[in-house]
Parts: sequence; structure tokens; C-alpha cells
Amino acid sequence: MTKRDYGLLLFLAFTWNASAAEVETIAASPHLPETTPWDLEQLSQPPTFRWLDDQSPIRSLAYEGDSYKGRKTEVFAFYATPGSLAGDTAKDKNLPAIVLIHGGGGTAFAEWVHMWAKRGYAAIAMDLGGKRLDPPQFDPKAKELVIVRNKRELKRHPMENAGPDQGHETKFKSIGGPINDHWPYHAVANAILAHSLVRSFEEVDESRTAVTGISWGGYTTCIVASLDNRFKAAVPVYGCGFLADGESVQRKQIDGLGPELSAKWNKLYDPSSYLPACRVPIFFVNGAKDIHYPLRSYAKSYNLVKEFRFIRIEPNMRHSHGHGWAPKEIGLFIDGRCKDGVPLPWIGSRVSRRGAIAAVQCKSSAPIKSAALHYTTDTGLQSKRKWQSVSATHLDSSIDADEIHVEVPVNATAWLLSVTDSRGAMVTTPVQFNENKQPQ
Repeated sequence: MTKRDYGLLLFLAFTWNASAAEVETIAASPHLPETTPWDLEQLSQPPTFRWLDDQSPIRSLAYEGDSYKGRKTEVFAFYATPGSLAGDTAKDKNLPAIVLIHGGGGTAFAEWVHMWAKRGYAAIAMDLGGKRLDPPQFDPKAKELVIVRNKRELKRHPMENAGPDQGHETKFKSIGGPINDHWPYHAVANAILAHSLVRSFEEVDESRTAVTGISWGGYTTCIVASLDNRFKAAVPVYGCGFLADGESVQRKQIDGLGPELSAKWNKLYDPSSYLPACRVPIFFVNGAKDIHYPLRSYAKSYNLVKEFRFIRIEPNMRHSHGHGWAPKEIGLFIDGRCKDGVPLPWIGSRVSRRGAIAAVQCKSSAPIKSAALHYTTDTGLQSKRKWQSVSATHLDSSIDADEIHVEVPVNATAWLLSVTDSRGAMVTTPVQFNENKQPQ
């Protein structure tokens, strides 16, 4: 493992495309553990890569990852820009960029890359399971991407120099072997390498980059955003830390490692070890009933981030890649950080109580359209609880912020407040748990 001098910011010289350039090395936060598996200095450097297809609207490439079982690896990725979609890459100048991290069972999704390139970003999505995909198909008449609705129908081919696959063996049970055999080690490293690579492309403005990931990709995003402070925004969807706590479906896998190895896995690869170091503006997106990343674990995770943090808890949000990249708030949050877009509303984390009345302050550049209370009176498994929503009162204020207030049912076991602006963008307070109503 690599020890880092926290106070040191290194700048490296390297040769890239036959010219010398200065690399902005990731500055290690003093809030990180003393040692981590990753060499941030090395990951700051753009990896060697080769184009597999540099002519299509959505291009294919392979870049060099770390070694696995004593051999070098390559990582497959799709890459697109507004210019590549339009057939004129000369239009691509000073683009913001985004790194897209898929979840369990996922891959490099051309649809996701296409969505962000159309939004004006240079977008890269890598496969973190040692696979590559065929070039995506475009309708010859409409010139639009042919969307594969069932993502499992995407044909995946093993990379010749593949890293670990994304099964339970490599995610958890490999913890007893060398660091380079661990899937979480490679997933985080390969996401940071993709960031270093896309920052090196001449069409990209390296000062305006973001990362988002879904499920296991959200888990990976939590760690990546905590290690790589070159990002201007991060959005983990579903994924969080504290996977060995509470009701997470991952807990069985971690507990099954035994006390020594489970403690090691949690220390090295649970996001809770790294989120206190996160200094990248971060937007946590999840549902209240998720079985993979349950609400209490999610709340403990976002509470570790003390600075620029936004939250969106949609009570009945479903869990899938499509549902994970659908919320409009993700694009608006990243646009607000990387494209001078109108930012999301801000809603206070501190909820005051006056008897049964809960109140919170909010600010918004776009007009507030509505406010609501979301609550459950159920106990038992969080994923099985029924949530209800009622309108809250929005009071316009002549001071700095408006006020939202609502009466909270006395038997509510968990609740939160939300505000929605005129664009339909919703943000929420942290979840408020009524400990007295929780089962022992």
C-alpha cells in the first residue's frame, strides 16, 4: 500500500502525443486514512490508450489499467462528444467532461454516453468487468442511436487482457489475496484513470469535469470523489457506504468473510472509510426503499460529508440503470458546477421543530413551485415500508431564504422535507428518524 505526504501537491512532467505537459496530481486530503490501496500520483497520469474505432459517432477505445494476476490489463470504454455525434469534431472545443460508472451487471452503456454528449459533454463510460461491446447501431435515416431497451441483451465479449470480472468472488472473496486481485481496487483505479485520460484530450476543459455512477457505480463514485479532488461535481446514485450494517443485501457477503477479512474489506473498500475526505461538491440520489443501499446506511454515508452536499431522496425510486440516470436533477446539478447552469435549490440540513411543526430554510435561483413532507409510520424492514406525501407550506421571505414548514404526524418513524422548483427539480433534507418509533 502507498503512504502519502498529505501536505504535498506534486506536479509531474510527462510525454503525451510527443509533447511535454504538466499533470495536475491529485492532492491527498488529510482526512483520508493514513494508507490506501491506490497510488494517487500514478493514477493522476493519463494512461496509454488505443482507438478501437475513432470514426463512429460513439467511439470505442481501450486504455491500460493496473496489472491483474501478474499481467497488464486493458479497459474498454465508449467515448463521445457533441462534435462526434454531429459528424464534425472540429466543433469540439473547451468541453466539460463526465465519467460514467456503471453498476453491478452493467457495462459501458452507449445510451448513457450518448445522453451526456447530447447535453454538451465529452462523455466516457468504461466497462469494469473485463468486457468489450460491439459498436452501437444508429438508425440510417433518423441518424439517432438505436436504444437497446433490455440492457442484458447487449453483446459483451471478453477483453484479451481483461482485469477481474464483477462477481462476488472478485468483489468480496478476493480480499485474502493480493491487492491487484480485488475488484474494488481495479474499479476505483480504472474510474480515476478514465478521468485522467479524458482530461488529457485536447477538446476537453480539464477544469470542468464530473463523475456519476449508479448502484455499484454509485458506491465507486463515493470513493472516487473522495480520492480525486480534480472533479467539480459528483453524483452517486443509490451507492453508499456501511454495507456491512443494517439491511443491505451485501452484508451477507461481507459477514461471510469472517471477522478478520470482513474488517479488512470494510477498512479498504467501504466508502465510509473515505467519504469524510470528500471535498468535491456531491449530490446523493436514492430512494427510501432501496434494498441494496438501505436508507439508514445511506443517511450515515451522506452525513460523513461536511461541506458542499445536496440530497435527493425519492420515496419510491426504483433501482436500475435506466431509473438511475433518469432524474433531471443529476444533469442540472452537474451543469450548475460545470456549465454555469442554474443551480439546484438549496434546502437546509438543519430542520427545526416547534412542537409538531417542522421548519427548514431554502433558497432557489429558480422559483419554488412546491414543497412537501414525505413520511412513513411503518416499522420493520425499510424496503417494505409505505411512504406518504403531503403538501407543505412555502412562505416567501424578504430576508435571505424562504421557509418551508409542515406538521409532522406524531407516529412518523422517518420523514423528510422536499422542495421542487419551476423546472421540476427536487431536493430534500436529510432523513429524520424518530428513534422512539424504531423497532429495537
